[in-house]
Amino acid sequence: MSALPPGAVSVELEVPFHDVDALRVVWHGHYYKYFELARTRLLRARGLDQDAFVALGLSVVVIDAQCRYVSPLRYADRFRVDAWCRDVDNRICISYQVQNLTSGRRAARGRTVLVTLDGSGRMLLETPEVIRARLA
Repeated sequence: MSALPPGAVSVELEVPFHDVDALRVVWHGHYYKYFELARTRLLRARGLDQDAFVALGLSVVVIDAQCRYVSPLRYADRFRVDAWCRDVDNRICISYQVQNLTSGRRAARGRTVLVTLDGSGRMLLETPEVIRARLA
């Protein structure tokens, strides 16, 4: 595994039984939940939890999400999800890497793209400076 970019955050988890199928393999849709846990930690680390967005009169929504599965996670595997910002000017692009700590193999990688909405729900064409400054 390569070194993480500056500002990356990580969350370590264990695969719970309710996330696996009959073969004890994590259902593919749960990886997006794992991404969200890491994204929340990343934004909170920069003072941008949901309350902060509300206080600024803004919100963010996911407009695109991608995941490339490399090696399956299985029941009780320990794993780490790393998250970091790639682009914050016009949209907020966050990259993820899922590392299986039990096997030592990369399990997945992905990205989500978020846009900022103003208080009336209109999409902004640029990420506001107050958010860019916290994510830079």
